[in-house]
Amino acid sequence: MDFFMEFGTMFWEYRNYFMTGLQYTLLLAALAVFCGFILGLFIALIRMSPWGIVRFFGHVWVEFLRGTPMLVQLMIVHYGLSYMFNINFSPIESGAITLSVNSSAYLAEIFRAGIQAIDRGQGEAARSLGMTQGQAMRFIIIPQAIKNVLPAIGNEFVVIVKESSIVSFIGVAELMFQAGAVQGDSYNPMTPYLIVALMYFIITFTLSRLLNRFERRLQASDNR
Repeated sequence: MDFFMEFGTMFWEYRNYFMTGLQYTLLLAALAVFCGFILGLFIALIRMSPWGIVRFFGHVWVEFLRGTPMLVQLMIVHYGLSYMFNINFSPIESGAITLSVNSSAYLAEIFRAGIQAIDRGQGEAARSLGMTQGQAMRFIIIPQAIKNVLPAIGNEFVVIVKESSIVSFIGVAELMFQAGAVQGDSYNPMTPYLIVALMYFIITFTLSRLLNRFERRLQASDNR
């Protein structure tokens, strides 16, 4: 009982810290998913290009980003670009860029799998009706592919929410950063991180339930 009282008291006493961290976490996740979605779709199309050099670029993009730690990518964006090319980003900008670029590599493979799963006959039927290849891809193939891979896209959103915690290393005041601030102020090494862990769980659990409900509605509309 004493622990739960301490838990609730600390959350209320430092609620402004935690709420500020929550805002930054959700902002970073939303930016990363939106930008990563667009960039990932573009990279997926590059990966399926008829030109070898273009496909090679897409392959390198995906393999490098999936094969290196996101923390290393964050340091390159925030410190490396500033040192090498005098390109300076604020911590929030560096965090959003890193999360977006990293997410794009995973989403690109999700989109590519979704597009390749669509029956080729649909594209051929669209072209027989006078559509160009680009129009068939835009109006017929891609919408179906996105619909088919929505669960995987939703999972990537949940992953990004959790991985946004790494931006605390460069001073972005998201949940993990705020937990460290509360720990330093309260001299309590455990409770602030338990509060943050619960907040992350609530966010991801809520997102998962909403995405599942949305998916069921899509399946119901397909059945009709």
